[in-house]
Order: sequence, then C-alpha cells, then structure tokens
Amino acid sequence: MDLIEDTFKTKKPIIAMCHLRALPGDPYYNTVGGIRLIVDSARRELLDLQEGGVDAVMFSNEFSLPYLKKVDPVTTSSMAYVIGQIRNEIHIPFGVNVLWDPIASLDLAAATDASFIREIMSGVYASDFGLWDTDMGKIARHKAGLNLNNLKMLYNIVPESANYLVQRDISEIAKTTVFNARPDVICVSGPHAGDAADESTLQKVKKALPDTAVFVNTGCKAETIAHFLDIADGAVVGTTFKENGIFENPVDLERVKRFMDKVHEFRKD
Repeated sequence: MDLIEDTFKTKKPIIAMCHLRALPGDPYYNTVGGIRLIVDSARRELLDLQEGGVDAVMFSNEFSLPYLKKVDPVTTSSMAYVIGQIRNEIHIPFGVNVLWDPIASLDLAAATDASFIREIMSGVYASDFGLWDTDMGKIARHKAGLNLNNLKMLYNIVPESANYLVQRDISEIAKTTVFNARPDVICVSGPHAGDAADESTLQKVKKALPDTAVFVNTGCKAETIAHFLDIADGAVVGTTFKENGIFENPVDLERVKRFMDKVHEFRKD
C-alpha cells in the first residue's frame, strides 16, 4: 500500500470531488454565466474542500448530464482551461475524471499534470447510457504513449447506473481486473451518485484483493465513514460534502470539516 501514502501522503485518504458545472456543449450549460461561472464555482469549492482538510481532490464533469461514452473535444478542452485557471491554488494531490471517457481522462491528466484518474476501464455493461464497452488494452497503450508512468489508475468495477452484461461474481471480476490491468486502486460504488456502496460487496472485493488498494467510491457520510474505512483503504466523497447533502448544491465547508473530524478520529484510533 506504499503507493497510497506516496500519492496521498496519508493512510486511508479521502478524495473529495470537485464537480464542475455544465460545460460548453452540454445540454445544461449556462450561456449567460459562461466559462467564468464554472471557474468561479470550481475555485470556491476547491478552497472550501482544502480548508476542510480533505487529502486530495478530483475534478470531474459531473454536471455534463446525460454523459457520453466518448466526449467531444470541447469537454476536455474546457476542463483543462478551468483547472488551469485555478492550478496555482491547488495545494493537495489532485486527479481528473472525464465521464465516461478514460481516453479523454488520460489526455486531461497529461495536460494538467494530475496525479491520478478514475474511470470505468474494464468490463461490458448494460447501462442507462446504452451498451457500455471498454478496451483496457487501448487505455494502457494510450497511457504509455503519453508517458504517464507515474499516473495512478483508479478502476471503478461497480459502475453507477449499470450492471455487468453477463453475471459474474464480484470477487472474480476484482481478481481478473487486477491480473489483466494492474490497476493502482479498485473502486466500489453504490447504484447511484450519493448511494452507499453495498457493504458485503466491498468486503468481498477487499478479501479477494488483500494486496491491492480498494476504495469505497460513493455514499460515505460522517456517521458511516469510520465503518467504511475499517474495510476499505480510502474513499472518494462527493455528495455528502454538499449543502444539505444534495448532489446539485455547492460544497458546504462546515460539512467537510465535520466529516474530516470523524476521519481524523478514526486515524488516531
């Protein structure tokens, strides 16, 4: 697990999501506020997350609904611009996630010098977005071609709004994904953003992968985070940091602080 401490400077890290508002080309893009509105929102949320004490931040185009499996170039370009505008204010490790496009995520990581990406990079799924196929070999070669040797890869093997096309045991999926792709972290999600990951699924994956980092990817709350960190090696946290715990709302600094207080208590114990 040395890579966890090397990347995030702590055991059991909390990666906070910085959800970018709808981008140019997205159906819900705010044409009045424009790109400046997105930059200002991202800056406020980044600063609140950092002040609240999170260990890392991940920028994603969370409000680009409905998502594409292959994004248009304007999405990657816009995200790179937004991150570039606030790059000097980022004082913790950061990653990127271009939903749901791992190739674009790698491109964005290369452009912004991100430390990690998270994506769906293995498996075939029946999803709300149609038939969802992946190509881990192409992804690995694209990463190598960009010389992203130090970029950490967070593989989500239980994607939201989707099911594996052919039923397979989650333990077997976890083992074969690690054998074939050598991910740095395996992420386990709930069925929807903000929904808790299934505890038994998380336990199965961790038991199957004692030597690979496993993160809980959705649904952690201040009252449950210690329990999840008893099982997992870290967590990705988004919705619970928002005002009233509502996905669409901005980050609430006090909620971040309360959550991280629980994390610090857990780490001391």
